[in-house]
Amino acid sequence: MLTIISIILFFTFLSLSCIHIYWGFGGRWDSDAVFPTKDDEIPSIMPGKIPTFIVAIGLFCSGLLYLIECGMITILLPSWLDNYGLWIIASIFIVRSIGDFRFVGFFKKVKHTKFGLKDTKYYSPLCFMIGILTLIILIQ
Repeated sequence: MLTIISIILFFTFLSLSCIHIYWGFGGRWDSDAVFPTKDDEIPSIMPGKIPTFIVAIGLFCSGLLYLIECGMITILLPSWLDNYGLWIIASIFIVRSIGDFRFVGFFKKVKHTKFGLKDTKYYSPLCFMIGILTLIILIQ
């Protein structure tokens, strides 16, 4: 079961990384609903290419941690990353799913925007699923 969950999470992170690479090269698909705003009339500020590629690399490397954890690949990691990497990922994604109580997460107040609707339907549940599946891996 550990291997199956790890593979699912790896491909989830790989997909997210590929979307960020697409945006980094100038793709516009679904980019109007990836940043929170108070109102749909206010255009969201898109980060530049370098920050977008950094996120893509971070997502891909996070995905690799799952393959390392289940033993599918072997990469020598710093001890702190080997010991705490998945705990950090689980924490980040669970906290993200809970949100800031304003614009993001299950308990947000601004729900009527394009981002708010997608966050409720897709982003927050995905973050929660990543966090919980990561905890399942860590507890086994």
